[in-house]
Amino acid sequence: MARDYYEVLGVPRGAGTDEIQQAYRKLARKYHPDVNKDPTAEDKFKEANEAYQVLSDPDTRKRYDRFGDDFRRVPEDYDERVRASAGGYGGGGYGGGGGGGRRVHFGQGFGGEGAVDFEDLFGQMFGGGGGYGPIPGADQEAELELTLEEAYRGGKRTLRLDGRQYDVDIPAGVLDGQRIRLAGQGGRSNGDAPHGDLYLVVRIKPHSRFRVRGRDIYVDLPVSPWEAALGASVVVPTPGGEAKVKVVPGSSTGRKLRLRGEGMPNPRGANGNLYAEIKVMVPSKPTARERELFEQLAAESNFDPRKEK
Repeated sequence: MARDYYEVLGVPRGAGTDEIQQAYRKLARKYHPDVNKDPTAEDKFKEANEAYQVLSDPDTRKRYDRFGDDFRRVPEDYDERVRASAGGYGGGGYGGGGGGGRRVHFGQGFGGEGAVDFEDLFGQMFGGGGGYGPIPGADQEAELELTLEEAYRGGKRTLRLDGRQYDVDIPAGVLDGQRIRLAGQGGRSNGDAPHGDLYLVVRIKPHSRFRVRGRDIYVDLPVSPWEAALGASVVVPTPGGEAKVKVVPGSSTGRKLRLRGEGMPNPRGANGNLYAEIKVMVPSKPTARERELFEQLAAESNFDPRKEK
């Protein structure tokens, strides 16, 4: 499956025209073969250009959002053909290959109250196909809620949706808003037309510890005043397990320590990074001895954090 165009440009699916244009210009300047001699730069430049051509055109972008990788194989007048077939304007319904028609959104959960029985809906709209010719099945869409750890690791998941069971392969490193396509698992067609696809839109639950931005992961790293001042080797949590980082002497709250490649996995390129952000902590209830030592330090030190740059 081709790489998601929004991911190529590094913009969210709801990005505006200006944001898309700015992202493309930044990548074009970075990877243009005339200025970047890296052997992979030309391919990245072409990929960014292709993504921009699709997402910068409102109609093309709408078709891409709707049909995903199959958007080029679906006729531009697909909706008109389906409407004509449904309205009884003859038997020339679209029966070619490619994606299905309209997208049907399921509720927040899988199955249960409020779920859509698409076969009944399809029958009501097209009268069971009586005399209208082959009608492709419509694409369907539902949300797939994952924990950060599940999105990080990937794996298999069995889902029940509207009375049907699906075995889903979740790729490691899937991001919030990305779609997992189950080809042919959407709405049923009539006649010899293809079934629609089912798209599972990933939603990553908020995490109590980690924050995800693109493929990078951020985590707070509490350290003691003496660790921050003198330096130390401390343990930092990551979604894949614990790792060790070196706190540089003289570190203050807000300093970020980068763990290269410890962010979200990327099957098509470099993994994201994990950034541990230092938070200097003091004892909330210091012992008498700790208080005495802090008082000695206060008396001896000329350090004034309000004058430090």
